Amino acid sequence: MGANRHIYQLTSPQARDSAKAMIGLVPDGFVCEIKESTRTTEQNSLLWPLLTEVSRQVDWYGKKLTPDEWKSVFSASLKQQKVVPGLDGGFVVCAQSTSRMGKREFSDLIELIFAFGAEKGVRFPDVHHMDMAAA
Repeated sequence: MGANRHIYQLTSPQARDSAKAMIGLVPDGFVCEIKESTRTTEQNSLLWPLLTEVSRQVDWYGKKLTPDEWKSVFSASLKQQKVVPGLDGGFVVCAQSTSRMGKREFSDLIELIFAFGAEKGVRFPDVHHMDMAAA
């Protein structure tokens, strides 16, 4: 096999047939993974303006957080992830990268940010609330 990785977007009977054929061709020891598509470009493009507005408008326990820090807070909340002591003090959130989230999970993240923003009075100018499940 020339390439060690093949990705098939299962969007048609032909794509499914191609994936099935490839499974029949590869030698023993290969791995086949079936998973939901990851976030869309539209979802990712919406995330950063939302995080930026939350960062600008919300004080979190007396501190301003960066958009990236807010992303960690929201991701950890969505996944209800654990916090453990760090090796050299402080704490570490055992977080999941948003780049690994499927479309539905990423949609849940966006909805969480909108809900939190509404609770805290955040205004999201020039950001329309789109149906993220369809994006």
